[in-house]
Amino acid sequence: MKKSQETGWLGNMLSWGQRRQTQRSELLYSNAVEMARNPLFYSQFNVKDDVDGRFDALALCVSIVMRRLKGLGDEGSVLSQQLFDTMFADMDLTLREMGAGDIGVAKRVRMMSEAFAGRLNAYATSLDHDDRDALAAALERNLLRGTGAADAALLTFVIDLDRNVQALADDVILAGHLE
Repeated sequence: MKKSQETGWLGNMLSWGQRRQTQRSELLYSNAVEMARNPLFYSQFNVKDDVDGRFDALALCVSIVMRRLKGLGDEGSVLSQQLFDTMFADMDLTLREMGAGDIGVAKRVRMMSEAFAGRLNAYATSLDHDDRDALAAALERNLLRGTGAADAALLTFVIDLDRNVQALADDVILAGHLE
């Protein structure tokens, strides 16, 4: 079957902006994944190096990025939503690769997205209000999964991550970069 112009080159041309935005969200997600892979999470701060621990480190990093995007108007809001969509498309794919069935994947991804929303709210609120006690409680509950206290070093590490992302120039983060 021959492609029509609407689904061929013209369709590609008309959706170019959407694809460019998707590419930026994928780049931003990839950079957040790299941030979450920082060995300090697992060696110094005792985040479990397992699926749940890695999810929580990623949730923290993506929350920090989404917090920064929130202040960038409509373009930041769209990119933030696309970052969320990219993250959970990756979660879906990862669970399928781990052997979860279709019904189990949909349910688990929904639960993960709900858990992420709670983490995003807790982290953003505590960072917005410079509330170290609330941040420590959120980190203990989520990142450390109740297995330890969020010490001063972990709090400083997370606050520094946030400050670094907050300090990025608008055009840099909107282009999908975290450096």
